[in-house]
Amino acid sequence: MTLNDIPPLNAALNATATVLITAGFVFIKRGQREEHKVTMLCAGVISALFLVGYVTHKVLKGAAAGPGEALHTQFGGQGFIRYFYHVMLFTHIVLAAAIAYLVPRTFLFALRGDIAAHRRWARFTFPIWLYVSVTGVLVYFFLYQWWPAAS
Repeated sequence: MTLNDIPPLNAALNATATVLITAGFVFIKRGQREEHKVTMLCAGVISALFLVGYVTHKVLKGAAAGPGEALHTQFGGQGFIRYFYHVMLFTHIVLAAAIAYLVPRTFLFALRGDIAAHRRWARFTFPIWLYVSVTGVLVYFFLYQWWPAAS
């Protein structure tokens, strides 16, 4: 595995988490609590694996960077799409930082059996987690597939 293999792997993990988060939501709306629990725990594990991959990529990219070389991946789009990308990226980063606290906290309520608190927290954790997961996949496509920077 090379440094360049990590971003598509991370995008696949994010996409998988998106599917699992959505399925977990559908399960709980149908009253299928056990399926919801298993699916959401799997989404949490997949998201944690993504985080490990993301941090690993940043560390390895930093170690491989030459003097004066950017540690982040440059975006190649211009005009409106550049503005759109940066707004999406900013909201993704801010909300991803929040998710690092919100998801474990929401899980903790469920695992402790405090379903009332779990529901209260899940009402805002779910849409934020889903947004972060979806925009994570979009960031990958914007940077590496649709508008890569000229090398």
